[in-house]
Amino acid sequence: MQKQSLTRDQVKFYEENGYLIGLPPVFNSGEVKTLDDGLTKLLKLLHPGEDSKEIREWHETSRFLYDICMNENILDYVESLLGPDFFMWGSNFFIKEPHTGSTVGWHQDAYYWPLHPQDSVTAWIAFLDSDEENGAMKVIPGSHKAGILKHQRASGTDSVLTLECEGGQFREDAAVSLVLKAGQVSFHNDKMVHGSPANRSDRRRVGLTVRYSRTEVKCDLSVNPYFKAYLCRGKDIYHNNPVGAVPDQEFGRLDRRHLSVEEAGVSAEKKLWNS
Repeated sequence: MQKQSLTRDQVKFYEENGYLIGLPPVFNSGEVKTLDDGLTKLLKLLHPGEDSKEIREWHETSRFLYDICMNENILDYVESLLGPDFFMWGSNFFIKEPHTGSTVGWHQDAYYWPLHPQDSVTAWIAFLDSDEENGAMKVIPGSHKAGILKHQRASGTDSVLTLECEGGQFREDAAVSLVLKAGQVSFHNDKMVHGSPANRSDRRRVGLTVRYSRTEVKCDLSVNPYFKAYLCRGKDIYHNNPVGAVPDQEFGRLDRRHLSVEEAGVSAEKKLWNS
């Protein structure tokens, strides 16, 4: 299979802006139907009272998700951004049902993640069309160059996050919506400021995020003791992280207490302050 490497101009755009869209679909219409059918099966594994946010790191127990995370075309693109040696470590769904008022406030992923150095790429896979009407993710171009910004607790907000970027550190009017057709993938830097509005449409918005890092990146296991790395390409000469096992069942739950992004952000921040 021929590699789907990014062009020099695409890599330069990502490096300067912190995100990339406009790539050909990774999954065709038939494969998109398979993605949707698989998600339906995963949702049936949830217990009463749980929602789709619980489907986090289920690539460890579901071969269906593991294979999506290891899709060769996606890995080709990630290799263009991270280089030849990288691993996958995280996945979770972001689903917005029609006419839901919840938002995601401006934030940086790297603020919450106990990883060093901060050198990760997120692939956002559209299971359904994602646009401005149904709450597409928005990014602030170039914001990744400013490093980790100050975050504060927000009150009186519809955001699912309460730790958000403090105002005045970037221009909100510069925001760009990452509009994707089902089967397309966007990429963004771990320090990119991003968020998303409510879904006011009659349509569902479904995205699966997958996280990739260069092999030198190390997780602080005192903050996240469950961290598992899955080598995608190249060699891991550092051996900084526990290695995950490839799942042997097509669909399976992962029963584990996860740190919320709030807890992870606070824990990582305390580690930084005390180091």
